[in-house]
Amino acid sequence: MIRKLLHFLTSRLIVTGILIALQAILFFVIILKMSNYFIYFYAFCVLLSLFLLIYLVNNDGSPSLKIPWIILMLVLPILGGIAYVCFGRTPVRKKEKDCMIELVKRSQSALSQLPDASDLLKQEAPLYAGQSHYIEWANQRKPYTHTDCEYLPLGEVMFKRLCEELNKAQEYIFMEFFIVEEGTMWNTLLKILGEKVKAGVEVRMMYDDLGCIMTLPDHYDQKLEAMGIKTVVFNRFTAHLTVSHNNRDHRKITVIDGNVGFNGGINLADEYINAYAKHGHWKDSAVMLQGEGVVNLTMMFLEAWNFYRDEDPDFSRYLPQPKDRQACGYVQSFCDIPLDHEMTGESVYMNILNQAQDYVWITSPYLIIDHELLTALMMAAKRGVDVRLITPHIPDKWYVHLITQSYYPSLVEAGVKIYEYTPGFIHAKTFVSDDQVGVVGTINLDYRSLVHHYECATWMLKTKAVTQLRDDFLKTQAVSQHITMADCRKFQPLLKRWIVNVIKLFAPLM
Repeated sequence: MIRKLLHFLTSRLIVTGILIALQAILFFVIILKMSNYFIYFYAFCVLLSLFLLIYLVNNDGSPSLKIPWIILMLVLPILGGIAYVCFGRTPVRKKEKDCMIELVKRSQSALSQLPDASDLLKQEAPLYAGQSHYIEWANQRKPYTHTDCEYLPLGEVMFKRLCEELNKAQEYIFMEFFIVEEGTMWNTLLKILGEKVKAGVEVRMMYDDLGCIMTLPDHYDQKLEAMGIKTVVFNRFTAHLTVSHNNRDHRKITVIDGNVGFNGGINLADEYINAYAKHGHWKDSAVMLQGEGVVNLTMMFLEAWNFYRDEDPDFSRYLPQPKDRQACGYVQSFCDIPLDHEMTGESVYMNILNQAQDYVWITSPYLIIDHELLTALMMAAKRGVDVRLITPHIPDKWYVHLITQSYYPSLVEAGVKIYEYTPGFIHAKTFVSDDQVGVVGTINLDYRSLVHHYECATWMLKTKAVTQLRDDFLKTQAVSQHITMADCRKFQPLLKRWIVNVIKLFAPLM
């Protein structure tokens, strides 16, 4: 017990976190000391806060994101303005911006060699053409057909299919994940990857440093490189006081030979396949794509990879090989990044809610949303759409669960049907609507996913996976607890409600 505690206290996460905290404390102490001795500095800070207050009130950002900063500037004008300049925005250096533009050009050049389904979608499904057009506008990701979509309702199912497809790989394997943890799942996959490297298959692995900081040993990338697996560690968690530490790679992507792709909420750790019960039964999901539609996942991976290791001047060599596949619906995978200030994931979700005619059924592990998305959920229900939402009954973070439940009364009163997954923790992030459209991916209904993280998802129209997703939702609902208004009052008595309301003011900063 003592050895585990010492190991935790001396871990890279704790040591780096303490160093960053000390920098933050020193930063604010210096500001306060300077304001005590220099009247001009004090005046500058107050004027800066006043200028930024006017800027925040008048810019077109989400009010929910602006309110915490406005409160801070009003309460502490000396600290508030400087804190916002340093930590309130995600800075993008010119070099990084130029690199991103160049990488998008490479992917667009490669994609121009592959026919897309934009025009066909406009003809066959004009009601949904606007959504597809938005994704293309925001993301430069076009829709494709001739793609088989299989919905995978559990981590165990996805794991089995992933192993099968990895064993078939002949040319290359790309994998990008938020969490990788040594155990049954990852050790099995690593063995397959090692065998594929020996067989001459190109294998690349990208994982988020902070996501894996407590699940993988230090310098684990060196071990993978020694095995012949090219590795990128995304956004290393270093002892520097910077807002970019908040921008994590939350994506889960696997691409095999350009013809098979996986996307969903499932990380590479044993709880995701229920090898052990971390929070009861772990309910998650993914989709497996086979065909032209995989290409968007391929390009997303290559863009992120070459941002760190610029080694692919021509992306076209990773395009899918042409195969005869029946045209069965439309597939459009997309990403959401914190650097462009376009909230793509939230906009896609809101478009589904606004377009729905019959129903919208949703699963999400968290519910910490802004006023716009909350209004869209309530308005859909108020105009007669059957809106249902499944969240966890057994949470992984108690404070997030408190905030999640704080949204229940307004939603239930508006007619939204809320269920909690009683067997355990639901980690799936899905939307399904009107038996026509579905989204499966990594984008939670919280600020971390919608604003701060690198995310991805797959939008599907008229595919068999949409029907499979609908059926799985009903099965999940059948083992979930329906939340009534009486339950809402029971969850949060008056004192707890006030505490949660104060915490919610700063939810965008969590």
